[in-house]
Amino acid sequence: MIAMLHGILYEKSPNSAIVECSGVGYEVTIPIGTYNELPVTGQECRIYTRHIVREDDEQLYGFASKDERQIFDLLLAISGVGPKLAIAVLDGLSITDFRRCIVNGDAKRLGTVKGVGKKTAERIVVELKGKIDPVEAMASQNSASPVDANTRDAVLALSQLGFSQEQAYKMVIAAIEAGADKSHTDELVRKALASR
Repeated sequence: MIAMLHGILYEKSPNSAIVECSGVGYEVTIPIGTYNELPVTGQECRIYTRHIVREDDEQLYGFASKDERQIFDLLLAISGVGPKLAIAVLDGLSITDFRRCIVNGDAKRLGTVKGVGKKTAERIVVELKGKIDPVEAMASQNSASPVDANTRDAVLALSQLGFSQEQAYKMVIAAIEAGADKSHTDELVRKALASR
């Protein structure tokens, strides 16, 4: 299996790239997000890949990040979603937006992606609901708020007290910004509750 290409970017277009590795040019199908991350042609690049072999076809799909490749893999595991549709989803939504759609159960937003019908969008949301970390999805909206184990545990504790994941996350971040010690989950929970 080809997991990654590291070489010189020989050619690129919004949906494909050719990477030269040791004199061999590998053509890779890519989403638009990866295209935007690629350097100018002639420069060194690294692309994470997924090699898909079928009876009558062999195709390389490439991604700028492991996160992008992970979403692609999750989509492929869903019945009725093939590589072309998975790439279309990555073309239509950023990773952050996609994760938010899954966590919030927003099949309507997912259904706005070209090629994704209402039923497919609903199936994607249902099947991936437990596979996307809600805390990571919310944290990715604000990269300035890092998520560590204590933060995650505090959010989960507040969720068990009846707060929604999003509300719990906002409460914990507010507690941290107010000076709560991130190294103690108990204090994070207490300060989060006190700030209400």
